[in-house]
Amino acid sequence: MPSTAPKGGDRQPSGMRLWAPRHWPAWLVVGLFAALARLPFPLLWLLGHGLGRVGYLVLPGRRRVARTNLRVCLPELSTWRREALVRQHFGWLGVAAVSQGIAWHGSPRRLRRLVRFRDEAEITGLLREGRGVIMLTPHFVGLDLAGTAFTERVHPGLYMYQRIRSPVIDAAVQHGRTRFGSVPVERRDDLRGVIRRIRKGAPFYYLPDQDPGRQRGIFVPFCGVAAATVPMLGRMARLADAPVIPTFASFLPWGRGVEMRFGPALENFPSGDDAVDTARMNQVIEAALHATPAQYFWVHRRFKTRPEGEAPLYAPSRRRRRRRAAAGSAG
Repeated sequence: MPSTAPKGGDRQPSGMRLWAPRHWPAWLVVGLFAALARLPFPLLWLLGHGLGRVGYLVLPGRRRVARTNLRVCLPELSTWRREALVRQHFGWLGVAAVSQGIAWHGSPRRLRRLVRFRDEAEITGLLREGRGVIMLTPHFVGLDLAGTAFTERVHPGLYMYQRIRSPVIDAAVQHGRTRFGSVPVERRDDLRGVIRRIRKGAPFYYLPDQDPGRQRGIFVPFCGVAAATVPMLGRMARLADAPVIPTFASFLPWGRGVEMRFGPALENFPSGDDAVDTARMNQVIEAALHATPAQYFWVHRRFKTRPEGEAPLYAPSRRRRRRRAAAGSAG
């Protein structure tokens, strides 16, 4: 499969520059993940939950973001129950972190053993017929490992990608996600090439549920709150003439692996109205997060962009507070 990786890829640091001393801590992290990948998955599950407990204690900013998101999205739960979900969520984040090495380096045999598919008949049938699909894949913590298994076992396809600040970790993640032939697509890429590939029978791993900002998003309800959301799913489905398959990845308890579950293709979609289609997409995500609340990506500032006149939901980040302090001292 020829690559449609962004031309901006040549901005990646060269191999020699990646070995500069400032990148050595990132190399240690990558090496640690590679070593952890050799451990039995139940042991990784235990280590991950231990790491998550540490993260809960030492990352107060992310802890507050998760609490705010749960208060907004699951107001029917008691404060005690929401706090328990925050703790559980950090545990699952730890499991996702320590299992990264398997996504990057795990053998096809191990991926097949760890990742099981559920209700995959419709999507595999469409792909066998040469029909491209859009996999609506919300940010649940098991999506990296499950997505890698899908590219190895079913079809390499294409996936949404956002660069990571550390070029070393970015290179490791890109290696893991592309080693079976998958093609990364950044949000700023020309989507005409993506549409052509979907029309030719490729699946597109579409991650829709992060705050895109005011310029690229529209406000539609998410858990009853106006949330800036990219209105692309309906347009892409219409242009590519592709069914949309909701796809969810979740870790199984006690280190039993990962389950990738496929819902039925959305009916009467797209409608032709971007706002209606985007709101429906959010409804699909809402139903999934209610089913597996501890594993949804709660530490993202999903409601960072607010409608005009609406108060912010999150406290300013440490970086923003430092900027404000510097600006005040400069003034």
